[in-house]
Amino acid sequence: MVKNAQVISMYWLTHIGLIFFLYPADIIESTGAGHWIPILVGYSIHVVVLYVYLKGLRLADGHSLPDILAMAGRHAAAVLLAPVFIYLTLVLIITARAYGEIINLLYLENTPLWATIALLLGIAAYVASLGLESMMRTGLLLFGLCLPFAVFVLASSFQNADWHYFLPVMDERSSSFSFLTAQPFLKSLFAFGGGFLFLGFVQPRLHYHHRKLLLSSLVLLPLFLISVYVPILTFGQNTASTFLFPFLMATDTVDIDYLIFERTTLFFMLSMIVFVIIFLALVLWKTTIIAGRFAKIPIKPFTAVWALVLWLASLQLKDWQNVEELLGWNTYFRLYIMFVIPFITLALGYRHARSKRGDQTYESPS
Repeated sequence: MVKNAQVISMYWLTHIGLIFFLYPADIIESTGAGHWIPILVGYSIHVVVLYVYLKGLRLADGHSLPDILAMAGRHAAAVLLAPVFIYLTLVLIITARAYGEIINLLYLENTPLWATIALLLGIAAYVASLGLESMMRTGLLLFGLCLPFAVFVLASSFQNADWHYFLPVMDERSSSFSFLTAQPFLKSLFAFGGGFLFLGFVQPRLHYHHRKLLLSSLVLLPLFLISVYVPILTFGQNTASTFLFPFLMATDTVDIDYLIFERTTLFFMLSMIVFVIIFLALVLWKTTIIAGRFAKIPIKPFTAVWALVLWLASLQLKDWQNVEELLGWNTYFRLYIMFVIPFITLALGYRHARSKRGDQTYESPS
């Protein structure tokens, strides 16, 4: 059965949950002016990679990513999937720790960090243990419920914008593309690399139209621009670059008289935290699928034990600097996910399609 709405909403949801927190600070740090250039470069890379990945999945007749990689042989599949498993594990540790600190900073100042992270991973593990279809239905429902709050906050976030801060439209660093090899830009790819891989895991359980999914990625482009330019237009480059979460600081300055609530940030943050929990559940589910390919393990007990291991690992990070360092180390695995996996999927997809045509040609004379 075709599930376009569920798959596309999950694709949006996982990206939106990542865009508005760490991404703006990385882009603002990557260049002093002309931030639209690194944003468009990152987004263009994402679209090209997404196209290649979907093309490979289509040529492989809707097989899942682990099944496609298994076409190269069992040992080759293990070698190819090992970095994917490590990357997803690091993403879970980084995301749980980072968002645990954000929640404590904004809502639960007196709550121990270990309790907040345990709550995040516990809910994510429960949702992941329910299975793919339940997870996708939950994602669609929560996306529909939270979307109006997110849209309202995004629309009102321009209240204090000073459009003079848009100038200059570029500088030497952005026009020469020297930011491409800088660590802040490479870290900003976290917002692009973590959300599209699940498209290869939902097949063949759920079917979706690849062209519609690719077109739906256009919705993300204005969100990437808003997440960076709202704090720049509100504070200016020099001030915005001093904030750890520039977009949240910008929305915190919004004052709407007719609202009974003082801070619109609260609604926005609650929506984003819900999206992040679904993202954690999806990534956790993918790691159990990969582990299940090479070891016969009961999924639900493994999910609970794996969440416990991730919780202990996230507590080993002493402070925010450790989170930043781990995010930097994960860059190599992120580049592997973004560039190696999609092109290997395309190559194996072509090989599968060619062998299939060969079989049909051989059978047709009889």
